[in-house]
Amino acid sequence: MRNDLQERIFTLHDLPGFRETALEVFRYQSSGNTVYKEFITGLRCDPDSVKSPEEIPFLPVEFYRNREVITGNSPVQIVFKSSSTSGSVPGSHFVTDLQIYEKSFTSAFNIFYGEPSDYLIAALLPSYTEREGSSLVYMAEKLIVMSRNPLSGFYRDDIPGLVNAIIRGKNENQKVLLLGVSFALLDLAEMKSPPDLSGVIVMETGGMKGRRKEITREELHSILTEKLNVRFIHSEYGMTELMSQAYSKGEGKFYCPPWMKVMIRDPQDPLTIYRETGRTGGINIIDLANINSCSFLATSDLGRLNADGSFEVLGRFDNSDVRGCNLMAE
Repeated sequence: MRNDLQERIFTLHDLPGFRETALEVFRYQSSGNTVYKEFITGLRCDPDSVKSPEEIPFLPVEFYRNREVITGNSPVQIVFKSSSTSGSVPGSHFVTDLQIYEKSFTSAFNIFYGEPSDYLIAALLPSYTEREGSSLVYMAEKLIVMSRNPLSGFYRDDIPGLVNAIIRGKNENQKVLLLGVSFALLDLAEMKSPPDLSGVIVMETGGMKGRRKEITREELHSILTEKLNVRFIHSEYGMTELMSQAYSKGEGKFYCPPWMKVMIRDPQDPLTIYRETGRTGGINIIDLANINSCSFLATSDLGRLNADGSFEVLGRFDNSDVRGCNLMAE
């Protein structure tokens, strides 16, 4: 892989640079990724005729369920696997360079929240920590180590330990981040005496995982803000097939780091990208950090772009599984 292209991805700062780099990554992957090349050929798309990111074909994430989506010929370092509901085939992301993943999530965290070392980071991710190959657990583990706080860690089912750590952190005027899967945060909020988390950043990663009845994000956030005494619920939007995450600091509006962009496709014509904001359709993601896999993915989520550059996740297509870190269907 071209090192200059990889290095440039994390130094992007404007839209023209992003668009130019996206086309370079597309040319690289359209020739060096067997699965993506077959997909493009099947669409009768000539890569040389693609002149803008809106014209790039987006690979459905379902391809990750039964194909090794790899660009280049570097050896695989780790396989991240999505969670799956009963009977469904999980997606597998064959990662050939973990340093890129670590660079992506640490850089994004720095952009939106600052240095991990400024935080006490507590993770409440039961079921994720019980299986191998979770990219979310890998990210949380690295951020916890980078926090260098003795109270940071995975608390799984140790709710008293979690609450005590948070209270101690608050009493010591530390910044506290509680990262939790939706059903676990809901369990915490519905305790007989839920903890007062005022001043704590509570971030949900989505997913009821069949553990609780699916509810809308608005319902979830309403319960959490009231019961946990916080003003806003933060959210992380990511998935196994990606290398990057978008973040919301409240009200369901997500923002991407500079090397990641969301586009909205026409649900009736998946090859058409809406040029205007405000329209609802399928979420397509350009994740340039996914350079050794596929940077152009069509997800099963429905959403819309806002004029300020943020996007919202409004649900899922009816024939899609609710899985992984994808947010709950509305």
